[in-house]
Formats: sequence, structure tokens, C-alpha cells
Amino acid sequence: MGAMRGGPNIPTSVDAVGGRLVETPPPAAARTAPAHAADLLYDPAVMAAARKQLLAENGDIRSTAVFIDALEAGFGDSADSYSWNAQGWTGGDINRFWWKTEGEGEIDGKLHEVELQALYSRAIAPFWDVQAGVRQDFRLDGEDTTHLTVGLIGAAPYWFEIGAAAFLSTEGDLTARIEAEYDQRLTQKWILQPALELALSASDIPELEIGSGVTSVTAGLRLRYEIRKEFAPYVGLEWSRSLGDTADYAKARGGDPEDTRFVVGVKAWF
Repeated sequence: MGAMRGGPNIPTSVDAVGGRLVETPPPAAARTAPAHAADLLYDPAVMAAARKQLLAENGDIRSTAVFIDALEAGFGDSADSYSWNAQGWTGGDINRFWWKTEGEGEIDGKLHEVELQALYSRAIAPFWDVQAGVRQDFRLDGEDTTHLTVGLIGAAPYWFEIGAAAFLSTEGDLTARIEAEYDQRLTQKWILQPALELALSASDIPELEIGSGVTSVTAGLRLRYEIRKEFAPYVGLEWSRSLGDTADYAKARGGDPEDTRFVVGVKAWF
């Protein structure tokens, strides 16, 4: 119809085999120009420096963050306790230095143990990082322990936050930890967070009162109120249970392998 009316005779998909136009290569003259058109108008050296600066400001940003996941006090049948769980990182989108720390003690002042981790973290997929480094445990009632660490952290579908790590101590003991949590937003301010943690060991570790297999399970439910996005106090319940030979170790020293605690604390980041 276009040709009959005097318009240009432009091929369309109906004229090509398979319903698609044949793509022709660009003309040779198109490859003789600079890779960046701006180099035709400005000094190429100046433009190269500008592109490098643009990459640094928009594609290679270095940043730092600190997350206090839990700073809380716990109250139950056993001694009142305090604990913390914090982590942070510095680096870019792909490569980061990551640190983690957690510990617990009794409110009367007795500190049980402290754990520190120093990790190299690399993004391997959207929302997923693989991590490797060292972990150091400090115990007031026992020997300090050093571990090699490898793990995976990320956000699973539906925004479940997942963390899994394996630890090989200098004594040859292999243990692992799997954690999962989820933020269920009830309103713009109130958030309910269920969490689950499993601890595992490949062998018995009598000096630490740990048996082989799944050694313990911990489940928690915390309700927090975001005064600001960066600061949210919370209350909740946490239930823990030692399993297998680990539970037998607890019973042998007169302890209870199961514990339920009311917790109150704060979550923050900056």
C-alpha cells in the first residue's frame, strides 16, 4: 500500500523468512570512529579520566555498615543473662571485609564466652555472598579455640534471611551452624521476626560438652517497634533445646537441656 501511494518500499517482517528481518552487519565506517563519541569533541585523555571518576563514584563505591542484630537481656528459670549479636562490613558491591561478634554472660557480671569472626566476603549471585576467614572463641571457663570458617549468607525467595557456616578448629573438630529469620511487617512500625538456628557437630567434643550430630536447636519470636529505621526496641520469647549427647552432658553437670526465656532488647544499624 505504501508503494502504491508513493511511499518508501521498506521491508517488513512479512518479507523475511521466519517472520524476522535479516540483520545486516554495521558498515565498515562505523568501526573507524572512537569507542567513545565524546573523544571527537574533547581531549581523549581528559575524557578517560572523567570516565574513571564516573566509575569510582557510581560503579565502584566503597561503603561501611554496622548492624546490631541483638543487644538483649534474657529472663527465665536459669540465671538472668545478657547477650549480643552484631556484624558489619566495609567494601564494595562484590568484595567486602566482613566481621561478626556474639557473646553471652550472666547479668551478675560473669561473662561466659565471646566469639569473633574476620571474613572475606564475595558476591556470587544477586543477594548471595560466600564468606571465608577465621573465627576465634574466648572462654573464661575453658580454652580459647581458633577455627577456619567458610559460609554462605543471603536472602532466599520471599526474603527469608539465611546464613550457613562450617567451622574447622585447630584441634580438627568440624562444626556447623544454620540460621534463618524473617521479618513479617504488621504495620509500618511493628515488625514480627521469627528466627531459627541449628547447631551441628561431626564428632563428640567432650571438653566443650558437645555431642555429635544435631547438637542444639534455638527458636525465637521477637516483636519490635521501629522508632526510626535505624533503631528499634523489641520484646520476645526464645526457646532452646540441647539434643543427643549434648543434652546428656548438660544433665550430667546438673543443668537443664531445655530453656525458655523472655527477652527484651534493641536492634540498630548505622
